[in-house]
Amino acid sequence: MGQSGIDAWGARTVTTSRPTLAVWKFSSCDGCQLTLLDCEDEILGLSEAIDIAYFLEAGHDRVDQMYDVSLVEGSITTAHDAERIREVRAASRKLVTIGACATSGGIQALRNSADVQEFTSIVYAHPEFIKTLETSTGIADHVPVDLELRGCPISRTQLLEAISALLAGRTPRLPSYSVCQECKQAGNACVLVASGTPCLGPVTQAGCHSLCPSIGRGCFGCFGPSESANTAALTEQLRRVGTNDRDIERSFSTFNVNAPEFRTAALALYPIQSPRRGSE
Repeated sequence: MGQSGIDAWGARTVTTSRPTLAVWKFSSCDGCQLTLLDCEDEILGLSEAIDIAYFLEAGHDRVDQMYDVSLVEGSITTAHDAERIREVRAASRKLVTIGACATSGGIQALRNSADVQEFTSIVYAHPEFIKTLETSTGIADHVPVDLELRGCPISRTQLLEAISALLAGRTPRLPSYSVCQECKQAGNACVLVASGTPCLGPVTQAGCHSLCPSIGRGCFGCFGPSESANTAALTEQLRRVGTNDRDIERSFSTFNVNAPEFRTAALALYPIQSPRRGSE
């Protein structure tokens, strides 16, 4: 059990012999935090090994000077975000980004190739009150990151593996191969070859257990680019099965649009994207 006290500023402090965990939210939908809560039985066992000190979604709001592991969800979209993530980094021995928003800027990074001022002038009655950056970027663009967990949302299996590994002082066992390997392991027929269904599986990192191809749908690229992703070759294959360039570009411009490999593939098809989107 921890011991509580009051520091020189009157704030409550707690000391504990267990490693401390904090979970932070930036610009996101909370889906990756919900994945942690969805662990249910596993998180009950985990709570016996760690002290969940700060996790607003779960009702924990204790502010410590230092946390052993911080999980960060969400992208950096405001100047305040950029300042706050530096504070989180300074208070974290290990910082783990969770989800597409935190690792590559998320779907909100579609703004990176558009005019944000134009958006705000159309959407808001008083755009002068909106304080935002021109871009949405991942956490690693602002501070050093110790580990990235991909996905929209993340995999609960990978999350538990990462936390367990960090607490044990070992390297987490996370896949770097593509969704195609998961399809082979599951015995799935290739939807791209068998039915000409557009699929990003060949260039997407594994982690979802081939969720969409297992029900006959193409992979949407939720886990971002796999190691050595050959997006140019996949683009040609998608063209061969009848997918037009507009739809191919849009396939790369979803949850991980700002991941370098996907962004390069999309820009190769439409170098100037915002006028095209604005006119169609």
